Formats: sequence, C-alpha cells, structure tokens
Amino acid sequence: MSTTEVLDRPLAPMGFIDPAVSPMKEKDDVFNHPAQTSNEKEIESKEIDSVAEKEVDEDLDADKEADGNASFMQDPFRPFDNLPPEQHRVLTIRAVFVGLCCGALVNASNVYLGLKTGWTFTANLFGAIVGFAVIKFFSRTFAENFPILGGNFGPRENNIVQTAAMASGGLSNVFVSALPALYQLNLMGDNPKADYWKIVSLTAVGGYFGFFFATPLRKFFVIYVARELRLIFPTASATAMTIRSMHEAVTGEAIAKLKMRALSAAFSAALVLRVVSQYAIGILWDWHVFTWFFIWGNYNNSALAAENWGWIIEFTPAFIGSGMLVGLNVSISFFMGSVIAWGIIGPSLVAQGMAFGRPAASVEDGYGPEWSGYISYASLSKAFSNKDTPSPRYWLLWPGVLLMIAVSFTELFLQYKIIFFAFRAVFRGTCQGISAAGHALGKKMPWFEKRAEQEVNDLVEDPAPVEEQVKWWMWSPGLILSIICICVVLGVEFDMPIGMSLLSVVLTFFFSFLAIQCTGVTDITPLTAASKASQIVLGGATKGEGWEQAHAQKLNLLGGAIANMGANQSTDLVCDFRTGFLLRTPPNQQWIAQGVGTVVAIFLAPAMFVLFASAYPCILNTEIEICPFSVPSVAAWRATAVAVTDPTFPIPKSSGIFAIVFAIFGSAMVFVRHFLWVGKWEWMRAYHPNMMCIGLAFVLPQTYYGTAMCLGAIPSYYWAKKNPKSFDIYGYAIAAGLIAGEGIGGVINALFQVVGIAGPDPYGTQIACPARIC
Repeated sequence: MSTTEVLDRPLAPMGFIDPAVSPMKEKDDVFNHPAQTSNEKEIESKEIDSVAEKEVDEDLDADKEADGNASFMQDPFRPFDNLPPEQHRVLTIRAVFVGLCCGALVNASNVYLGLKTGWTFTANLFGAIVGFAVIKFFSRTFAENFPILGGNFGPRENNIVQTAAMASGGLSNVFVSALPALYQLNLMGDNPKADYWKIVSLTAVGGYFGFFFATPLRKFFVIYVARELRLIFPTASATAMTIRSMHEAVTGEAIAKLKMRALSAAFSAALVLRVVSQYAIGILWDWHVFTWFFIWGNYNNSALAAENWGWIIEFTPAFIGSGMLVGLNVSISFFMGSVIAWGIIGPSLVAQGMAFGRPAASVEDGYGPEWSGYISYASLSKAFSNKDTPSPRYWLLWPGVLLMIAVSFTELFLQYKIIFFAFRAVFRGTCQGISAAGHALGKKMPWFEKRAEQEVNDLVEDPAPVEEQVKWWMWSPGLILSIICICVVLGVEFDMPIGMSLLSVVLTFFFSFLAIQCTGVTDITPLTAASKASQIVLGGATKGEGWEQAHAQKLNLLGGAIANMGANQSTDLVCDFRTGFLLRTPPNQQWIAQGVGTVVAIFLAPAMFVLFASAYPCILNTEIEICPFSVPSVAAWRATAVAVTDPTFPIPKSSGIFAIVFAIFGSAMVFVRHFLWVGKWEWMRAYHPNMMCIGLAFVLPQTYYGTAMCLGAIPSYYWAKKNPKSFDIYGYAIAAGLIAGEGIGGVINALFQVVGIAGPDPYGTQIACPARIC
C-alpha cells in the first residue's frame, strides 16, 4: 500500500521488514504435490492451523526469524538464496490474470479514496498476499484436471502476480488531481463520459512513456549504482521478503493463511460498512457529536460552532487502516495540522472579518430558524474563491499548497549529495558507452576509459543472465514511439504546441529520474515536487507566448499530468524490478507483466473517473456546495495552475504573506530534522512533526481524516509494542483489507447512485445529521 500525490508517497508500510521471514529449510512443500486425497489435504490443513497457532501464541521461532533477516540486513544488494525450485517460465496466465484482478480492485479503490482525500495506495502488499492465497488454492485444486491453473507455485510467480497488480492498479493518481482540475476550470468538454477516449489516449501515452523510459533504468538503479548510492527501495525489498516468507514450506503457508484470513475479514467488514452506512449515515458512518450537544442543550449555538468547522468523528476504515500503516508521527501530524488550520486559524480569520462563510441551512431553503447558525466554511464557489470575499478554505488553500511545495523541494535539495553521485554515475555510464564504441571501432579513448572506471566494491552482481534481460530493441522503439504519440495526442486532441509537448517530455525525464532516486533512498516518491515544479516551469514558458489565460491553464495542467504519470509509472516499474532482483525473477517476464497490466490501467482508471463524475457531479462543479468528495489534490493542482498563469494576483494578501512565512518555517523544520536531530538527539526525529501532513490538513477541509488515522495508529502502536509478532502477521494485512474494502464499497455506492438506489435519500435516513444534511 502507499499513499500518494498530496502527501508525496511514503510507500506503506514504510520500512516494513516482515518478521515472518526465516531461512529456507530443506523440506518438501507438501502443497505442490498434485496427487493428494481429500483426507490428506484435510489432515494437512489441520496441521497448518496447528503450526499457525504455535507461531502466534508461543513465539517459539523468534531467534529463527532474526537469523532469517540477518543475511539481508548485512548485504541488501544480494539476491535471496535458498529459494525453492521453480519452473523457468513464471509468466503464467493465472499469475497475470490474478494480478490484474487485484490491481483492478486497488485502482477502483484509489479513485474513490483519492477524490475524497488525495491519498492513493499501491497494490504491492495487497497483490502479494491475495495473489498467494488464490494461486496456492489453484495449484492444489486444479493440479490434475486444469494444468493451466494448477501446478507448482513459487515466489517468482508470486512476484509476477504482484507486478501485474502494481501495473493495473496504477495511473489513478492523475484522475484525482489534474483531470478533475481541467473540468473545474471548464477546459475540457461537457463531461468526462463524452471525452472518455480523449482521456484514454492521454493516459496511454503518459503511462507507456513512463513504462518504456524506466525499462533501462533497472540496470542503472538496481545494478550499477544501488550499492554506491544505498538504494534499498525499502517497500520493494519488504514486498520481496513478504513473498519469500509466504513460500517457506509449511511455516510460510501457515503465516500466509493467517494474513489472508485477516485481510479478507477486514476487506469484507469495510465494504459492508461503506455500502450499508449510506442508508443511515449519521448513525453508522458520521458521528456529529457537537450537533447532538446542540440539540440536547436546547439549540445552544456554541456547540453548533464546532460542528460548523467540521469537528466530527467518521468511522472510515480506509484511514483507520492508513493510520495503522503510517504510524503515530504521520497520523498525529495530520491531526494537529487540522487543529491548527480548522480549530485556530480558520475561526480567527472569520472573527477578524478576513474570511467568510455561507449559510448551510437557511430559512429560505425550508430549514427551521434554530439552524440559522449552521454555516459552511468550505466553499470554493466563485463568490468565495476570490481575494475580496474568500472562504476560510480558499484562504487556507494557498499556505497549504505552498508549504507542501517548499517542503518537497527542500527534501529534494537535501539529497544533493545522492543526486550528485547519481548524475556522476550517469556521466560514468556515458563514458563507458563511448569507450565501448571506440573499442568496437578499433580506437582507444583513454580519457573516457579513465572516467568510466567504477570501484569493484560498488558493483552489484546481476542475477539475471543475458537471455532473461530486457533487450534494448524491446524498449527503445517504444520509447521513441511514445514520445511521438505524446506530441500527436497533445497537439491533435488538446491543441498543445510541439514545443510545449517536448518540454513536458524533458521535465518528465528529469523528474522521473529524481523520483526513482528519492524512492530508493527515502521510500518517498516526491510526486508533489515533480508535478508542481512542472507546472511552475510550464507556467513560465506560457507567459511569454501571449496565450489566453484559459489556454495557458490547460497546457499547464496537461504538461503537469504527463510529468505526474511518467514519474509515477517509472518509479513503480523500478520498484518492481528491485523486488524481482531479490527474488531472482527474470526481468523480461516481469517487464511483460508490467506492460500487460498497464493496458488494463489505461482503460480502467478513466472508466472509474467517468463513473464517479457521473454519480457525483460536484466533483467537477465547484458551484455545487454539498459534496461527499473534497478533492484536495484537485484544489492544489487548480490553485497552482491559476497562480502561475493569472496576470493578476488571485490570492488574498494576508493569505499570500502567511503562505510565504509558513513555507519558510516548513523548510526550516526540514533542516532541523536533517541536521539537528542527529547523533545523541536522533531519538527526537520520532517526535518531529511531518510538515507535509500539516500542509495537507490545510488543503483538506475536513478534520475527521486525521482523527480516523489516530484511531488506527494509536491502538496499533500499543499492539505492536505488546505483541510485535502478532501485529506483524495480522496488522498490515488488516490495514490493506480496510483500505481496499472501503474503496470498493465506494465504487458500489457510486453505481447505486447512478442507478438511483443510493442513500440516504430516498431510501435511507439522515437522523443524527445537522439539519438532516449529511
């Protein structure tokens, strides 16, 4: 799982090392024997459950697990040894199909979650666990009668499942950011349904450009400079270790079975809650505690004031699960950002007459006079999206966006040594190529030969023989063709000049390179920095062209979307290559799985966007005040596009000044974390606020997501502290199930909305909602 876009992308679970990993033993895997009777299978199933119970309850193998991680921790740049024997062709129909299904679920879930909160999650952990459970069942059940489904199943084929899931679950990010922003600014057609094929063509060229561009980077980031630059790719490595642990004969099967049970139960519970709660949303989903106090206190407006600022409790499984993944620091930072923005600054702005709300339940609209004090402060309509009468949401939007941009770039700048070494490695690789070409022509080039040398200790041995690697002729024509297609699609479909299209391509090259680099070291993909930097550069390029503001905004958002898709897709592919490197999976088979998965993503992600836009028109129309989706990423993209193309200054002066001061403070806090909390003070990093999360809280006009994350993070912290083994078996699986379950429940709700059977009206109730509005 991973969060993305506004929060950047701390790939979840961050730094997770599955303690169920242990050295492979010389045992027969009884589950790979096809000719078993039902009695034998039943006996084995009982034996597995017995082993599982011992694993959880008795903790007998702690020393074994520590030894299992030791070799990896000593040298994380060597592939795993003692992997079980497996057929060479692991790119199977069953693996790709199951992976595509897992990724499709995550993709659909991500559009829902991203539109609500700006967070999306990758499919690596979900695909690895679910893929293992499904194909392990196939391998035993259909071994005799359906060889295409049955037969041996090992970690490399599991890696193919996970790779296909990552690919088909990707590319949703742009549909919760740039694309809705285009519609909000009236820069596209009447509706996404009419523009579906235009959107698919844009997604295809952006996705496959990132795919082909990242292919040769496997050699560079995973083999050539991985040790030199300490590119661990923590989540990718953790995924590999999880897959390996699940294939450890009976012990691995037992742990995987427990994980799958936990994931399935959490997924089912979250899905049912999300679907059923729409019919009694004020009882089962949102608890408007201050509305209760308002009514019980004979309509005391002091309680309603807290309700006006969104202080409610929402039982959102996705963000309870997200809190379990990201931990206390991120969750509390997010919550405290909400307190600062919507508990302190927002009310102060209104009290001083610097920001304004609108009546949410006026008498003219048929509500009783007791609700005259019910005010909305989250409007982004034209009346409240200007410098003269801004809503608190519009005022707070600019400090939040600028803070996230400043923090992203500061984090990027502080990686200057690693970036320098990376570009030095690129220069060395170029010299190696020129030197090799000279030798082929019979000429010596001592200057290039000297600069092409690399320390022997820095080299990583590639476990893939030449015949298993992706050849240059497989990716280079696709790269050239994708660049041509970008220029054609952006020019024909969106009226973008070739020069601007090529500038977008160059920016995508540069920021994808940096995104992969940062992900390998920090486990955070700086998509915010990449996207917003592209928008800023493109905004500067359009200013000198004399284009109309609307056209400049359109080019700005489209160019940023290409950079976003390219950086996202290329990072995912290199992370998959890192997982495959550790598991000794043939890269060419992984590459094909990724390519096939991308086909699914380029059709599915736009389809999900069309579904949600049709079910909830408020996503694309800011004049519709009541909306279940706050679309924070869309607001950030839209704000950046407007700011860099508007000849006037669209920001309230007080908001602009505060935004600059706040961004400087955020950057300073990054320096403090990097340089002050070191040595004996390093323990302070656990208590240092996450400034990106604080910035996100300013952009997001709801307070309950931070609360929900704390509801997940605090209990899981004590669970992990008291019983780490139990948490590591169940915790991450439960979190993955909660996140995916709510997302799919949201998709079902959208379908219900389209066909006219959704709640709460006319089939449900709005009891316990303020003024019966939820």
